[in-house]
Amino acid sequence: MHRPLSPTVRRRRLATELRRLRESCELKLSTAAKQANVPASTLSNIETAEARRIKPRDIDALADLYQAPADAREALHELARESKEQGWWSKYKDVFGGNALPDFEVEASMIRTYEAQVIPGLLQTPAYSEAVFRGGRAYTESEVQRHVDARLQRQQILSRHDPPQIWAVIDEAALRRKIDNPGVMHEQLQHLLNIATRHNVDIQVLPFTAGMHAGLSGSFLILDFPAELDPSIVYTETATDSLFVQDAPSVQRFVTIFANLNSAALRAPHTVKFIRHIMESDDQHDDD
Repeated sequence: MHRPLSPTVRRRRLATELRRLRESCELKLSTAAKQANVPASTLSNIETAEARRIKPRDIDALADLYQAPADAREALHELARESKEQGWWSKYKDVFGGNALPDFEVEASMIRTYEAQVIPGLLQTPAYSEAVFRGGRAYTESEVQRHVDARLQRQQILSRHDPPQIWAVIDEAALRRKIDNPGVMHEQLQHLLNIATRHNVDIQVLPFTAGMHAGLSGSFLILDFPAELDPSIVYTETATDSLFVQDAPSVQRFVTIFANLNSAALRAPHTVKFIRHIMESDDQHDDD
């Protein structure tokens, strides 16, 4: 399975390129818009990656103004065309809302995730995922299934020929959280052990013995991309909303937090032993 295109990533790259071309001509946005006969609001939306429908004639007008070479002009048109495409996640707007995490995951080269309460979504089994959504008692039966289906679709990136590097730090609380069916949790923990053997997956447990740590403010994901033109972003969510953090200083703060969590967490071999110990302990309790 080849890596699909992300329209949002394409819009971000187009925005960066057009802004770079404008600044290389030492033009203010209002001046460039006037000289290219493109509405200032349109150019602003393009440069902030908010424009979802970009007219070819606007691209040509801006390329003419900036005296962009033919290959650069064609690249701009290609980015504009690709920014209009829709991924599978567009069918799950009821699940992801306006901000679709898979829109970025499909092009990420590395995904670093810290989870404090549950197993990371990309590493969940279907039964465990269902238990998570049922546990909140916020969804109907059909909504639970929609959320589970969407989560399993997200996991398809792990089956590509060029899967992203997954680096997960999981709090011990997520591993010890009880659910109604102990067998489901046992299967989930075994799945973690199995998937940890993959060359592109690194899993670390952050034990209770680590004490107070840098991730106490909550779970988050850092997504890195293969092209330098696509800066890293951070994704966090609450019970009612999701947030993408894109400004460089804030992203760097999350990178620092993750580095601290990595240092506090168990190394891979000790993580495997730790998970096995939890499984064995749970099995003993089930026998009692």
